[in-house]
Amino acid sequence: MNSRRKIAAIVGGLYLLTFVTSIPALVLKRSFLDGAGVGAELYWAVLLELVLAAACLGTAVAFYAVGRRHNPVLALGFVVSRTVEAVAVLLGVIALLSLGTLRGTHHLEGARAVDVALVALHDWAFLVGPGLLPAVNALLFGTLLLRSRLVPRIIPIVGLIGAPLLLCSAVGTLFGVNDQVSPLAGLAALPIALWEFSVGAWLLLRGFAETKEAPELR
Repeated sequence: MNSRRKIAAIVGGLYLLTFVTSIPALVLKRSFLDGAGVGAELYWAVLLELVLAAACLGTAVAFYAVGRRHNPVLALGFVVSRTVEAVAVLLGVIALLSLGTLRGTHHLEGARAVDVALVALHDWAFLVGPGLLPAVNALLFGTLLLRSRLVPRIIPIVGLIGAPLLLCSAVGTLFGVNDQVSPLAGLAALPIALWEFSVGAWLLLRGFAETKEAPELR
């Protein structure tokens, strides 16, 4: 396996890892955010989100070596966007752990107000991170893949269709039109989920297509 194929496999595997960690983490932490006590589910959710943050950053960093040969601006923008997403996920993790500590100390004065504030911090971090930035990622990564033809065109097209839908859903949540976790938000996120799964699976199994790279970027 040559280095280009190895990079594709790493990017694809990490993309699939973000896909399979984000959904279980959301399910595991939901009852805790709704007011349940501290349990094993919280710590499993935290572990999954730590892996999610690392995989988010890893996809862009691993791809940069290939992406910069085709469009260095989009490749670097993808690294920055993924980094911000990873930071937002980690901010949510810190809010979850702080909330767990607070709920284990019931005698603290004003604990209810802090509880509400930490839940709000997590929810806003979730909106900016996994709720909004995957659309930015799709615009950057999808555009680069579409122009370079490193994968079949239909794959990035799905991402580029899903990106504005997810952006509209996130803006709707910001203005109180829909909830972050709702059937409408889930429907708006489906094309992005399909894009992330398909690009991850393709790169892992098939790798990048052979293309003529810009000579001045070699």
